Amino acid sequence: MVMTTETAPGRRANRRGTATRENMIAAAIASLATGDPAAVSGNRIARDIGVTWGAVKYQFGDIDGLWAAVLRHTADLRGDLPASAHPGGTLTQRVTALVDVMLVGLRTPESLAIETLRAALPRDVDELERDFPLTAAEFASWKPGWDEACERAFADLDVDPVRVRQMAALIPAAMRGLTSERMLGTYGDLDEARTGLIDAIAALLSLGAEKPPKHPDPIA
Repeated sequence: MVMTTETAPGRRANRRGTATRENMIAAAIASLATGDPAAVSGNRIARDIGVTWGAVKYQFGDIDGLWAAVLRHTADLRGDLPASAHPGGTLTQRVTALVDVMLVGLRTPESLAIETLRAALPRDVDELERDFPLTAAEFASWKPGWDEACERAFADLDVDPVRVRQMAALIPAAMRGLTSERMLGTYGDLDEARTGLIDAIAALLSLGAEKPPKHPDPIA
């Protein structure tokens, strides 16, 4: 039996349709990754893909469905963030792992595409949810996963969970700032900025006595 996947509401695609859909998503990401604001247009994306807008609508329903599919695809590629890249490491090593995985990730074509899309979408959350409900739902689904990854990174250390949540909120915004500075050009030393940010976050998390990692009981 041929496996199928969801396309537009009420329609299912066969394997060939799934390949077409994936090709459209990849082409949309490539177009958005150029940073051209005009790329955030259904007709422009269709033209870049080499199909009609009607063909895109057949696969995704509308522009909201296309953007939601693009975001879901980038999330699938990203997978579970390796927040525990340094299991048993020091607090600073774990903060460094979180900072660097975000910093590297923001330089990928997928992240550039996301930034182009975000710049064109409504800033107001209520407006975004009203006009692009599927896209808004995809964006909203990312935060819990990131928060959980950050919590796991420090689960065996005596760190205030409130500070971990603060760190989780800070890192994406700070990394976008550093990435923007690197792209635009600056006289500042961004490596120093990265080091300073890591040290500041580690200092925040270490307020109070830091206990050594908790190890499981040995197997009898």
